[in-house]
Amino acid sequence: MDSTQAVATSPYFPDHGDLRYQVRHYELTLDYRPETDRLTGSARIEALAAQGPDRLREFALDLADFRTGRVLVDGRAAHHTHRGGRLRIRPAEPPAAGAAFTVEVRWSGRPKPVRSPWGGIGWTETTDGALVASQPVGAPSWFPCNDRPSDKASYLISLTVPSAYTVVLGGRLLARTAHASTTTWVYEQPAPTPTYLVGLSIGPYRAVRLDDPQPGAVPQLGYVPARLLPYFEADFGRQPRMMRLFQELFGRYPFGEYTVVVADEELDVPVEAQGLSLFGANHLDGQRGWERLVAHELAHQWFGNSVTVADWRHIWLNEGFAKYAEWLWSERSGGPAAHALAAAAHRRLAALPQDLRLADPGRSRMFDDRVYERGGLTVHALRCTLGDRTFFGLLRDWTTVHRHSTVTTADFTAAATWHAGRPLDAFFTAWLTEPALPPLPAGTESG
Repeated sequence: MDSTQAVATSPYFPDHGDLRYQVRHYELTLDYRPETDRLTGSARIEALAAQGPDRLREFALDLADFRTGRVLVDGRAAHHTHRGGRLRIRPAEPPAAGAAFTVEVRWSGRPKPVRSPWGGIGWTETTDGALVASQPVGAPSWFPCNDRPSDKASYLISLTVPSAYTVVLGGRLLARTAHASTTTWVYEQPAPTPTYLVGLSIGPYRAVRLDDPQPGAVPQLGYVPARLLPYFEADFGRQPRMMRLFQELFGRYPFGEYTVVVADEELDVPVEAQGLSLFGANHLDGQRGWERLVAHELAHQWFGNSVTVADWRHIWLNEGFAKYAEWLWSERSGGPAAHALAAAAHRRLAALPQDLRLADPGRSRMFDDRVYERGGLTVHALRCTLGDRTFFGLLRDWTTVHRHSTVTTADFTAAATWHAGRPLDAFFTAWLTEPALPPLPAGTESG
């Protein structure tokens, strides 16, 4: 296999990720000192070489500008080079095709965001701590990884910080061990997780339970600066009810717990991570003024996190469904109906340039507001076309069949066609591949 072709995992980000292997598990041991903004880490990565005729003679990890120490493959020192965000490794004994192998890497330095067309993403130093929001390619800003959304693995992360700080990661907190002046926090995320969805926040937070009195309810926690607690209780107070609704509409919540963090910083937008969402202080007003974003980030746990796009061309499958979840929450919680919100969105989009192909918007437009709005409109138009019983049956089947896996637009159109029991080619061509905005179909009854 040609080396260049082997690592070209996405037309949007051909210099990220490596198809020659798949990671099964990351074990990260980290130490971060906010006063000096210094991170030291070691990683043990369990992986499988891809099937093929040849041994895995060379492969790459994505890692930003850190100082790296010795690199081991299956316990033996491996030749490696590290430049341009790529740690290229040549094992002393190349793993056979399809064989399991382990990689160990040590690194240290000052973490900083990865440069991207949207500015710096990944590890970000805050006023008093740090946070990580990696979508789409920011994960190498803090650990070595196979940075492609189709490579989903489990994680065990140990992070030591000064004891004044709280560490929040997606997953279950296994241990919190105090030392003389530091505390080590250990989290486990057993669900298959792509690198961009490993979220992290470090800060002086207060923990808040978002209790749902119903038996078997999903455990929900908030981590909030003390000064924002009164606002948080108002703005996130209906999240347990939102969780119940989304489980009714989308199927069982796909993870063991759900955590929200409000950083004591202003953030442009909230960001989803696996089992975790990160909000800025500017997303709280004590009046539920940003509640649609609470719904949006929660919905991503189904659409984007559990069911993950195989590559970024299909991002509408993440953002379109999260946008539509905002409208469903409005409809079911006493606000405007989804059809009214869809009609307003349609009017807004009709006044904008008609030059975006939703199913493949291009790298520069993958976070264009039109991807979100037209994505939500496409989902609503499909609901109008199928009717509520078939539509919501499709959604629950989609999240169940593809739970913890990766998908493409073709997978979704095939699933929708099967549920419809008739061809939908003209519908999907108009909404997904033609730039011109189609007319909005007539509304449907409440879901």
